[in-house]
Amino acid sequence: MIESTLILGALGLFLGFGLAFAAKYLEVKEDERITTVEKMLPNYNCGACGTPGCHAFAVEIVSGRAGNISRCKPGKPDKHYNPILQYLKDNPNPDGTPVNIKL
Repeated sequence: MIESTLILGALGLFLGFGLAFAAKYLEVKEDERITTVEKMLPNYNCGACGTPGCHAFAVEIVSGRAGNISRCKPGKPDKHYNPILQYLKDNPNPDGTPVNIKL
């Protein structure tokens, strides 16, 4: 009985350290601009832009695949679109190229 408890405890410790190692070294880092752009959107998660929600649309905006930012139907030019365009103008891609997004 004690032997099986020790074996299970050691196995649990080994697997726990393996998970901690994997979480630290295999972490996927997300661009912080995505979070900032998502906060600037209306956050209705309505899907009117053609994406499942505001986070997915923010990913498309930052990657330059969104085309027109005005696809967000609840958004307003002065309140949502212009601040996002200005933010992306001030924070270009890591290689220095501007984000290809239009109003």
